Amino acid sequence: MALEKVVRYFEQFDLAHRVIELEQSSATVEQAAMAIGCAPEVIAKTMSFLLKEQPILIVTAGDVKIDNKKFKEHFHEKAKMIPYDQVEAYIGHAPGGVCPFGTNENVTVYLDLSLQRFDTVYPAGGSANSAVKLSLNELETYSASAGWVDVCKSIVNE
Repeated sequence: MALEKVVRYFEQFDLAHRVIELEQSSATVEQAAMAIGCAPEVIAKTMSFLLKEQPILIVTAGDVKIDNKKFKEHFHEKAKMIPYDQVEAYIGHAPGGVCPFGTNENVTVYLDLSLQRFDTVYPAGGSANSAVKLSLNELETYSASAGWVDVCKSIVNE
């Protein structure tokens, strides 16, 4: 199970205690915020795409969405989300629990600048009822991020 995979991943850094198994679903930003008791924007939403047929993850703040124009400008390719039924095979985690930890080897992780507003964020922990409490620096370190990108826009401004 992916939750155990994430716990094992964090054990190597003595941070397994940061993986929180929740009583209720955390599959959506709203559910995760309610289950954790935090603002939706500090939920670090992890989105999965195919880039030149290779899987990538983009971790964003919970209150933004991918801006297709910015995505294409940065990656020189149109945003193509991994189909729901293929996410687990490509990433190593099923939808609702996708996170940038303990993924399949060929997955590249990017962090969106929308996260830089926060000191602490809560990405998923590999299952639809888990989260990991991390500082922004910890997220950058333990996600093995390939770098920061600016590919999102505010949901509020629509």
